[in-house]
Amino acid sequence: QVQLVESGGGLVQPGGSLRLSCAASGSILSIPAMGWYRQAPGKQRELVADVSSNGITNYADSVKGRFTISRINAKNTVTLQMNSLKPEDTAVYYCRSYVRDPRQNEYVYWGQGTQVTVSS
Repeated sequence: QVQLVESGGGLVQPGGSLRLSCAASGSILSIPAMGWYRQAPGKQRELVADVSSNGITNYADSVKGRFTISRINAKNTVTLQMNSLKPEDTAVYYCRSYVRDPRQNEYVYWGQGTQVTVSS
C-alpha cells in the first residue's frame, strides 16, 4: 500500500501565492509520474500539472506561466508552486501518483485532497 499526504492549501486573495506539497510513502520501487489535479464544484476533475521521474513537465493551458511543478525523487515528493492565483483556480486539489511497487506492479494512488480558495 501507498499513502499520499498533501499539505499547503488554504485561502488566498487574488494575485496571491500558495504552495502545495505531496509526499508518498509505503511500498514503492519507483514513481514514474506524479501530478496535481483539481475539481471545482459542479465540474469534472482536471489535470493541473504533472512531472515524470526524469523531470518532463506538463501543464494545463490555464495555469501555464503561473504554476510550477517540481519533484524530489529521493523523497518521493512533489510540490506545486501557484502564483498569480485567480478566483477560477478555486477547487479541491488532489495529488496523483503512478507507482511501481517492488513486484513491478503499477498502480495509481490519489491523495485526500486539499482545498484552495481564491477570494477577496
